[in-house]
Amino acid sequence: MMTLVINGKTHEVDVEDSMPLLWVIRDVVGHTGTKFGCGMGLCGACSVHMDGKIVRSCITPISAAMGKAITTIEGLSTDGSHPVQKAWIEGDVPQCGYCQPGQIMAAAALLNENPTPTEAEIREKMINLCRCGSYLRIFAAVKRAAEIQGESS
Repeated sequence: MMTLVINGKTHEVDVEDSMPLLWVIRDVVGHTGTKFGCGMGLCGACSVHMDGKIVRSCITPISAAMGKAITTIEGLSTDGSHPVQKAWIEGDVPQCGYCQPGQIMAAAALLNENPTPTEAEIREKMINLCRCGSYLRIFAAVKRAAEIQGESS
């Protein structure tokens, strides 16, 4: 048995220590907001926070998550009140929406690291893939989330 803390709640899981964190989150714990994209850590659909840092959960073995705080899209806020979620809604960002949980988690991690990123920094750090090509709306929403976050500080 292994103990994981996901979204502030402790979970006892009986899985192989090499099992990817993504499948523990989705199939064992039941948080299906984190998506499977490529399975190789390239697209970012599976992005979650581990101790506040962004990680690709599809290539992160559960053994690397032991003793760390894991946050999924479900744990970002329970009511959509996180500045990034507000900005995403305000900017009507998603098209198909599949990559959006990973995009939102990447944006939240960026703003935790740098609360006032420039346009260039946003473009440099927001590297998750979007099949619909909604990058301009994503970049605008990150900028708006920084403003919302600044207003509430």
